[in-house]
Order: sequence, then C-alpha cells, then structure tokens
Amino acid sequence: MSPIDGVKERGGRAPLLRVDALTKAFGGLRAVDGCSLAVEAGTVTGLIGPNGAGKTTLFNLLTGFLEPDGGRVLFRHEEITGLRPHQVFRRRIVRTFQIPREFKDLTVLENLMVVPERQLGERLWTPWVFPRRVARQEALIRQKALDVLGLVGLAGLRDAPAWTLSGGQKKLLELVRAMMGDPELLLLDEPGAGVNPTQLKELARYVQRLAAEKGVTIFLIEHDMDLVMSICNPVIVMSEGRTLAEGPPEAIRRDPRVLQAYLGAKYA
Repeated sequence: MSPIDGVKERGGRAPLLRVDALTKAFGGLRAVDGCSLAVEAGTVTGLIGPNGAGKTTLFNLLTGFLEPDGGRVLFRHEEITGLRPHQVFRRRIVRTFQIPREFKDLTVLENLMVVPERQLGERLWTPWVFPRRVARQEALIRQKALDVLGLVGLAGLRDAPAWTLSGGQKKLLELVRAMMGDPELLLLDEPGAGVNPTQLKELARYVQRLAAEKGVTIFLIEHDMDLVMSICNPVIVMSEGRTLAEGPPEAIRRDPRVLQAYLGAKYA
C-alpha cells in the first residue's frame, strides 16, 4: 500500500494509525476539514487546539460514532473508515469521553467487569451447563478489574455506586474502564478535565506506565498544557479542522503560531 499523501512516517516506520484528508461537515460548518495526521505505535501523542478546532469530532470519526464525508482512516494497514463503534472496539481501539459515561447504579467494580466482550455468563444456558467455567472466567475478570482500580487508587471504592464518585474519580474510572478492553490504541478525550492536582499527577503516571510497560499507544486530547507538555511526544495542533503543527513538545512550545493561538504568554 502506498503511503498516504500528507502524512510523513517517522524514522522510516509506518504509523499505527493514519488519517488521510478526513472531512466532516454539519450543514455549512466543516468541523473536520481535510485533516491528515499519524500516530506512531508506542507513543503518547497529544492533540491540542482551541474549542471548535475539531478534536472531539475527529475522535468520533475515528471510533465510529460519526461517519466521515470524505477521507479515510487506516489502523495497522487496515482501512477502518466508517466502521461502527463495536467493530472499532473489536480491533482494540478504545476511547473515553469528555463527560464520563459510567453506569450510575452499578458499583465501581461492576462498571469494569461489564466491559470484556463474549463473557460466558452472558449466555442464558451457559451458567447452567458450564458453571465452573463461567465462575473461573468471572474470577479472572474480577481480579483484572481490581488490579487496574488499584493502579489509580480506586480499589477502596470498588463497592461504591458509581454515581457517588466525585467528578475526578469518575474520570479515573472512565480511564481504567477503557483498559478493561485491552486496547492497542487508547483515545483519551480530555482525561484531566475536572481532576484535582493530586489525581492529575496519578493519572499522568498511569498514562506513562501504560505506554512504557503495557505497550499501549495513547492519543489524547487535552487542554491542560502542563500535562500535555510533560507526557506527550509528539504533540499535534489542530485549527479549523486541520493539522496546524506537529512535533516534540519543545518545538510546539516555541512555534509562534501555536504560542499566539493556543498557549499564550505563559510558554513564550
């Protein structure tokens, strides 16, 4: 397959995710306007830009919540343009949302345990025919859920109804719930929003561990520039539905267009 126009490969390696001239319009507004970018395997890639730049719309296009008007998306050389969300999920592309979508009346632990697909206990007859097999699988899922809760300090709240969590705790729950899908590519939409400084540090450490120790490639939208500059490399800047700039955080920090439009005098 020939390289996608407008997307450069880094170090001669093909990106895990390629976006080529992706377009989405709502009436006369082009929220995503011929956007092309790439995310390399093993990176924590940041996506920044002002409100209305098209960042969340781009995530919705990548994960099947919206269908693009034009362009294409490739993941591991396979075109996934226009797949439905469950089809994208089965390719181990998992996302979080700006506003957490927890199951409010389930416990924190139950919110994680419902994520894995094709659980034996979900079939009407299987628990009666293979009760030990069902119990064994459920025990493994439960332990995995407890392990990831422990990584972000939520293990002590495992039996609490999800609706009782604070806003920051719900964001952490959203993150670890995504990890129950065993993602190869994890898309995080403003994971730091509403998270207090202590929790934000824990979240940053957890994201870095996912990439370094678990091999998860992370693509995240974030408005907290301290978080972006500390954990993301490279950083991609969107403006008016297109890629404006891309590079290591130090270069983005010095880019006059980015300084003027997004970061302000604090980083000048």
